[in-house]
Amino acid sequence: MSSDAPARPQALAPVRWRDPKRHWWWFALVVPLSPFIAWGLVKTLHLGLFWAAGVLVIAVLVPLIDLVTRADKSNPPEELTKALENDRFYRYCVYAYLPLQYLGLVFACYLWVHAPMGIPERIALASTVGVVGGVAINTAHELGHKRTKLERRLSKIALAQSFYGHFYVEHNHGHHIRVATPVDPASARFGEAYWFFLPRSVVGSLRHAWHIESGRLRRRGQRVFGPHNNILNAWALSVVLFATLIAVFGWSIAPYLAFQAVLGFVLLEAVNYLEHYGLLRSRRADGSFMKTSFRDSWNSDHLCSNLFLYQLQRHSDHHANPLRRYQTLRTSEVSPQLPAGYAVMIWCAFVPPLWRRVMDRRLLAYYDDDLTKINMKPRLARKLGLTPPGLIGPATSAAVSRRTPSSPPARRR
Repeated sequence: MSSDAPARPQALAPVRWRDPKRHWWWFALVVPLSPFIAWGLVKTLHLGLFWAAGVLVIAVLVPLIDLVTRADKSNPPEELTKALENDRFYRYCVYAYLPLQYLGLVFACYLWVHAPMGIPERIALASTVGVVGGVAINTAHELGHKRTKLERRLSKIALAQSFYGHFYVEHNHGHHIRVATPVDPASARFGEAYWFFLPRSVVGSLRHAWHIESGRLRRRGQRVFGPHNNILNAWALSVVLFATLIAVFGWSIAPYLAFQAVLGFVLLEAVNYLEHYGLLRSRRADGSFMKTSFRDSWNSDHLCSNLFLYQLQRHSDHHANPLRRYQTLRTSEVSPQLPAGYAVMIWCAFVPPLWRRVMDRRLLAYYDDDLTKINMKPRLARKLGLTPPGLIGPATSAAVSRRTPSSPPARRR
């Protein structure tokens, strides 16, 4: 062959990559197994403290593992995203949460009635069950973003334990459109303590979810108070669940069911609080908000807490690509970073002076001390002589009412 003959184009070599965390995702099932773990520890060690095993796992064990492991900055190759998304193994890791979740709930009901424990120990067990329910909302979050009917139905089932079925509507069709803006109740404002954010988010999200769902049904010519209402049918699952458990085990379990449900959504709202604290999307010249970017969510690359939460802490990519499955979510250097995993940051949020000491400096540094770029509490903005962010430009609600490219596409529900 002549030495000056043109070389044939070389075919690109296939990318060889295997998810190093592939079998670590099963560790997330420690959470729904925690009622059984609690029972085993108490029976073996005879120490009632371990009825709170679920809290100990999330608040102690996970942060300790995060502390001794390196941050996970690895991303899967982009060219393998589709294949990774289609690998059903990852779906089974999520699906498995639900049967264990409800087996644990039934087991806890049995223990509340029959196990020899005092009221403090019953409350401790209820806290373990509440942690399971709170993390189940995250499982519902992962499932509710998907297009398959099965996964959307499983999402409602996961939400039933915490009686937070309206999350199914509001998160996908409200929060994702209005995130990091002053009109989103689930986006915390700079200077806003968690305990003031909590009622604002709970009430505001419920109100907006009802507005979305009732509007959808009216446009379709269907009854608002009917079986097609995704809020009412999700709540109906909770009513049936609680009524069945009380019918089987008696009214004595009712206070503990209520306690665990409240704890579940309190944890969920704490996660909402830390995910977007003080962050504000950029605006166009007409006052409308830019597409949600990787800069509009706080991220955390701590390994263990990401495994337990199906990579919820890679939250920026989730908002930029809401249909992506957890195994393909990517970390980005442009995203603001939390100093610790969600488990630690939730406890910081519960203590407002500690939260502000840890996070306010970090937020200001991220925006180079430019207060006009921050989603600030209106009263604080006025005190500092600034225009509250919700009053800048055209009506803010109208400015975020249209779907942005980052929002989940409209789908038949």
